[in-house]
Amino acid sequence: MNMAWPAGGDAGADRARRMRMVAGGLLLAMAATFVLARNLGDDTGAWGYLLAFSEAAMVGGLADWFAVTALFRRPLGLPIPHTAIIPENKDRIADTLADFLRSNFLTPPVVARRLRALNLAGSVGAFLTDRRIGGEARLREGAARLAADVLHALDEERLGGMLKGAIRSQAERLRPAPLLGQMLSAAIADGRHMPLLESGLRWAGETLEKNEPLIRELAARRANRILQLTGLDNRIVNAVLDGVYRLLAEAIVQPDHPLRQRVETGLARLAVDLQHDPAMQARVERMKAELLANPAVGRWLDGLWERLRANLLRAAEDPEAAMSGWLGESLQELGGALQGDPRLQQLVNRFARRALVGIVSRYGAQIVQLVSETVKRWDARTVTGRIESAVGRDLQFIRINGTLVGGLVGVAIHAVDGWL
Repeated sequence: MNMAWPAGGDAGADRARRMRMVAGGLLLAMAATFVLARNLGDDTGAWGYLLAFSEAAMVGGLADWFAVTALFRRPLGLPIPHTAIIPENKDRIADTLADFLRSNFLTPPVVARRLRALNLAGSVGAFLTDRRIGGEARLREGAARLAADVLHALDEERLGGMLKGAIRSQAERLRPAPLLGQMLSAAIADGRHMPLLESGLRWAGETLEKNEPLIRELAARRANRILQLTGLDNRIVNAVLDGVYRLLAEAIVQPDHPLRQRVETGLARLAVDLQHDPAMQARVERMKAELLANPAVGRWLDGLWERLRANLLRAAEDPEAAMSGWLGESLQELGGALQGDPRLQQLVNRFARRALVGIVSRYGAQIVQLVSETVKRWDARTVTGRIESAVGRDLQFIRINGTLVGGLVGVAIHAVDGWL
């Protein structure tokens, strides 16, 4: 299957075409100068220097024209060996690019070293909060278009399978029990569990109140005939309900209530067990395995990449719309927090380093293989045209410089020859 590189290089192609005309015009001018000096003058004096300059300039210009042209096509259509280098070696270039990425960018030590000096959280925060227009807006728009082109070009099924496999693999390797235990211990130490505890007590009271008729019905159904005739069943139920209501109300308003202390003791014990008790950890692992084996979770993972890719494409194709409304406000608030909170920056940067190093360590080979296979599927003529549009203008400067430098070398040789 041939895949054309996304369009968008017309301006670069026009600039390269103009510079090609300039370089070719300069070469023709040197040829005309050579003919003029050859027919009107001789090998002495100023005519000699002009003749030497134009002759050497033609040689230099033709040599550089051949070298530049041989990169992209066969000069004059002739089957000269080692020409049309890019189209003839597209697959090898793809493999070389993949090896370059693997060796210089996608190794864990390199990623860790580069990320250690990078404040990723601060940069993301600045990007999310910065609404300035001009060059940065154009840069952001260009980055969005590039992201959209990349998302369109990449293999959907393979990349989606990699993402789903990575998420499932990470979830299977994650040990949630110690993490939950540490979070619970930190929450208890900072007192962040108190609002949740009070909410739980209020919820228990409200639930009991809503289900009071059902409780009375159950008590009446289970009470014997004597209790019903004497009315003791209602009095017993009233006493129990009143006692429970009073217990919950006192526990809500009294920070040192015994019920609160028992709950806190139980939570502290649970936090310890989650971190150190093998039986509790095994129980949590079984719950995690059952959750991952649930068909609903499988369907959610199957659709995760499709939803993520669709949302990324919408955001990339229309970045202004993506940054407007409640989403834009939320992103700006997140950006402000990332910029202004050093502890949050440190936490996010540490997490990003560990996550990226882990991804590179596990999936670096698959990533570069995906890059290599994607480049190999591109149409050779399209790749050649796009590369030439991107760097062709600079290559034409090589031709111009070769023409001028060749002429100067010819003048120098002519001068030395005249002195000897």
